[in-house]
Amino acid sequence: MSSAAPPPPAPPAPDDRMPGGGGPRGSGDGSGDAWASGGLALGGTLMVVYGLFAVLQGIAAIADDEVYTSFGDYVFEFDLTAWGWIHLIVGVLLVAAGFGLFTGATWARMVGAVVVGLALIANFMWLPYQPFWSIIMIVTGLFVLWSVFNYRSTRAV
Repeated sequence: MSSAAPPPPAPPAPDDRMPGGGGPRGSGDGSGDAWASGGLALGGTLMVVYGLFAVLQGIAAIADDEVYTSFGDYVFEFDLTAWGWIHLIVGVLLVAAGFGLFTGATWARMVGAVVVGLALIANFMWLPYQPFWSIIMIVTGLFVLWSVFNYRSTRAV
């Protein structure tokens, strides 16, 4: 009679206390996607809100050139009506891409990344007119870009 040796014991399951284990920032088990997914939802919400503010900002600049004043002389100075149209168009595109992010659509991530990039440039150029607001929107746009590029879908393709 030959008896088979028992199988070796299974390695211990990783937990949050082990380096490289699971948890919110663990590696390899997909749990880090929860952070990126939450970031993507927040990014979509911020895109919609920022888009709505950009639309209102554009309407104010188009309607009356006296709403905004410049805080000094800069190399780049543009007509406020032109800036109003730029903000209006970028705002509408941001709202559309932000709503698309809620569905997890790939097109929304790509369009959102491009439009947020354009919004970052526009807000940098908008610094002479609204410096504090522009800085807030630049930082917000950078977070949105991080969340859009950092998201990895766990759905099977």
